[in-house]
Order: sequence, then C-alpha cells, then structure tokens
Amino acid sequence: MPFPGDRPLQLSSGARLGPVQVAYETYGRLNDARDNAVFVCHALTGDSHPARHHTDDTPGWWETMVGPGRPVDTHRYFVICANVVGGCAGTTGPWATGPDGAPYGEAFPEVTVADMVGVHRALLAGLGVRRLRAVVGGSLGGMQTLEWLLRHPQDAEGFAVVAATARQSADNLAWNAVARHAIRSSAAVAAGPVREAGLRAGLGTARMIAHLTYLSEQSLHRKFGRAPRKGGTRTHPSSLVQGDFAVESYLEHQADKFLRRFDPRSYLQLIGAMDHFDAFAVPDRLNSAAAAPAVLLYSFASDRLFGPEHSDHIKAELAARGLAARHERDETSDIGNDAFLLDVPGFLATADRFLKDLDLRSCARRDDLVTS
Repeated sequence: MPFPGDRPLQLSSGARLGPVQVAYETYGRLNDARDNAVFVCHALTGDSHPARHHTDDTPGWWETMVGPGRPVDTHRYFVICANVVGGCAGTTGPWATGPDGAPYGEAFPEVTVADMVGVHRALLAGLGVRRLRAVVGGSLGGMQTLEWLLRHPQDAEGFAVVAATARQSADNLAWNAVARHAIRSSAAVAAGPVREAGLRAGLGTARMIAHLTYLSEQSLHRKFGRAPRKGGTRTHPSSLVQGDFAVESYLEHQADKFLRRFDPRSYLQLIGAMDHFDAFAVPDRLNSAAAAPAVLLYSFASDRLFGPEHSDHIKAELAARGLAARHERDETSDIGNDAFLLDVPGFLATADRFLKDLDLRSCARRDDLVTS
C-alpha cells in the first residue's frame, strides 16, 4: 500500500486519494545491483497479469512478450506489472470502499496518466528497485511509458512506446465520446439496481465500439467477411441484441466476456485519462537525466487507432527536445492495434534487440562506475 490513509496520493486534479491499494505481480529475481527490473504498463482493459507464472496458471494478456525466452525474459529480468489506479483489477478505483465506508462509485476522483505513473513509481520504491532496465507498454500502456520518459527520464535505461500516442486525435476522441454516451445514456433513466444494470449494458456496447478500433478493416474482412452467424440461427447466449452475421456474434462474445471482468465506472475513468493526456503540452524533464535514455517507438501500418503518424509525432517532438528516438514501423501485420499483443515476429524481434542493447548499455554504465 504505497499511499496509506494518513499519507494520501495527491492527484493531478488536486484531490487526495487514500488509502491506495495496488495490485501487482512480479516475475524473476531482482539482481544484486537492483538494476535488472522491467516495468510493463498495461493497456486500457489490462491488469497486472501479463504472463503465467507456471504451466497451470491462467494465461496472461502479453504472453508473446513476457516470459522465459521471450523479449521481456523472466529468467533475465525482474518484471513488474501493476493494475493502474482507477482500474478494477485490484488497484483502488471506483469499486473500492471510500472514506464513508461505501464504494466510491461516481464520487471517485478523476485520475490522469501522470497519476498512474506516480503510483507505479511509489510501488517501485517500496520494492527497493533503484533503476529500471526498461519501461515497456502498448496503447494506454505506451502513453504511461511516454509520460514516464518525459517526466522521469532518469528512472530507466530505456523506454519502449508501442502502438501509442502522445495525444488523442479528434477521431480517437470521437470513438470514446460514443462509448461514453453508450454507458451513460443506458443508465440515465433509472436509479439503484436498474441503473447498475444500465451501466453494464452500456459498457457492453462501449466494448463493441472500442473493439472495432483495435482491429483493422482488413482483418475483420479476412476473419468474417459477410459470413452468417454459425449455424444460421441466433443461439448465442448473449445479453446483447443478437445479429445475423458472424462479425456480430464475435462482437457480442467480446462484450459478454468483458462484462464479466470490468467495471463501467473504471472504464469511464480510464478513457477520460486517455482523452485528457497531452504529453508535450506540459514541461518535460529530459535534461535532468545524467545520460539520455534509449527510446524505441513501434507502430503498425494497419493500426487505425494509433497508426504510424502518432509515433512520427512523438519522434519529432522528442527530437525538438534533443532526444533521438528510433521509430520502427511494421508493414507485415494486417491486424491493427491489437497486433502488439500477438505473435508478430518482426515486432518481437525488434523488442528483443532493444532490450538486449539496454543490457549492454547497463553493463557499460556499471563498468564505468567501477573504474571511475
């Protein structure tokens, strides 16, 4: 608990939040120098479980990236992943009990990407991590990574910002506006249990909307085309309206799965944090680092949410501040934004090389300290 009740978290909004409980998982072992830690930042609907801990464990959301022999090798690194503040997978959010003994609900204060990073850093201090080998994240996780780079560049040897943005475009804002409307309008006509049911029904619709932005038009066509629902009958046990086509059945299934694990008020909190994030609108601290960190930007040409133009913008803004970043653009996957979660060989190879280069940088830094 990084922020007990008597030392609450000061949020960017000025509100205070405490106590703050943090759900996190670790993999591997922290070395004697305490400098082999990698922090993994999760995306919008992720949690603190990027990979399984053993063969009988539940699969994680980033199994292609994290684990033995993966780019974020749990035999080589001490890996930390925490659910973000405002989330609903164990870290304090709207679901948690407030000072009055009742769940915060809609009284939960607004959180920002900077607040998420602040809680992550407090967790690291509690774990005794002196300096990170890397911070890695995709989508909202990449936004956290970028925020960390700009405000605390001395914290890590390198930062990998994947399929992410420095600020939402009008198109991004519009998609979230529709999702927000779906949640709020579904609950606006009632109170009590009926209102809660409305919030959840709206969340299912919001998930369907968002899922369309995670996949490309090409991938949807390749997977479904105009195929009818399997069996040609509406037998899918969905709580949502069932359509005639396979793509509708797929979206309904994704929504139903999501409703079993996510809280609508947390969803509103987190998309709000994404919408208000504007990384380069506030002063950075890039000049405070003793040595410039390495920065990898990775984008996917098929990504209609945060395509290569978003990474180009980040690269240009960093260059204007004197920091060179490497931007790799993947042309092989037609999946869209979700490609960063899947087995895309070029992406995984690039991430692996980036982290191994950071290992060499860290060893050279350690040798310089010993000989100086």
